Amino acid sequence: MKTALTIAGSDSSGGAGIQADIKTMTANGVFAMSAITALTAQNTTGVTDIFETTPLFLGEQIDAVFTDIRPDAVKIGMVSSAELIGIIAEKLQEYKAQHIVVDPVMVATSGSKLLRDDAVQALTEKLLPMAEVLTPNIPEAEILSGMSIANAADMEAAAKTISEKYGCAVLCKGGHQINDADDLLWRNGTGKWFRGKRIDNPNTHGTGCTLSSAIASNLAKGYDLDASVERAKAYISGALAAMLDLGKGSGPMDHMFALKGDFVRD
Repeated sequence: MKTALTIAGSDSSGGAGIQADIKTMTANGVFAMSAITALTAQNTTGVTDIFETTPLFLGEQIDAVFTDIRPDAVKIGMVSSAELIGIIAEKLQEYKAQHIVVDPVMVATSGSKLLRDDAVQALTEKLLPMAEVLTPNIPEAEILSGMSIANAADMEAAAKTISEKYGCAVLCKGGHQINDADDLLWRNGTGKWFRGKRIDNPNTHGTGCTLSSAIASNLAKGYDLDASVERAKAYISGALAAMLDLGKGSGPMDHMFALKGDFVRD
C-alpha cells in the first residue's frame, strides 16, 4: 500500500484539516499519516481559537513518520506561523521528500483568517519553491500573484506568474463567481483547463483540503499530475454530490460516499 503524510491543522468538527485529509487519503486508497501543526476550535460556522504545536514537537512528528513509514507523497495545509513553516521546510529537505502538494491555506471557507502575517513571507520563501504543485483558490492566488482575478484570462495570468515565481506547477481553483467549477493547471509555461460541473451544494467546508489530499494520494500511487488532478476532481465532485447536510453553517462533504462493505451499512 502506498502512503501519504498530511502536515496540517486539526479541525474539531471533522470536515476540514487533518480529519478531511485522512478521510480523503483513506478513500483514495493510500495509508494516511499526519503531523499536526495546530489544534483549532472550529465548526461549520467559523474558527473560535487556534492552539499551535511547538516547532520542536512538529519536527518530532515529522521525524517519527519519515524514519519508520516513509510517505510516498506529502500534503501541506494550514501552517499559521513562520517558525512552523521553517521546521517543515527543514525536515522535508532533510528527508528529500517527494510529491509535495502545498495548499496555501490563508482563509477558511467560513472567512476566518488562518495565516499570520509573518507566515506569508516564510511560506513563499521556504515552502512554495519545494512544491510539485500548489493549489490556491482565487483569493489565495490573488495574494500570491499580486494580481486581481475577475475572469478566466486573469486566472491564466496569475497562475503563470505564480508558477514562474516559485518554479512549480499551480492548480488555480475556480469558483468564487469566476466560473462554475473549472480549474487551471499551469506548468512549464502552458496551461490546461480541467472542466467541472457546478454542484448546487452549499456545504463546501474542507473542499480545498480534500482536493489537495486527493491529488497527493494519486501522486503517491504513481499517477502523473494531470491524471492526479482529474481523479481528484472526480472524487470531490462525488463527495459534494452525495449532498451530506450537517451543521448550521457551510457543512462538510461526504468523504466516504463511495465506501462500501458490511461495516458501513446501516
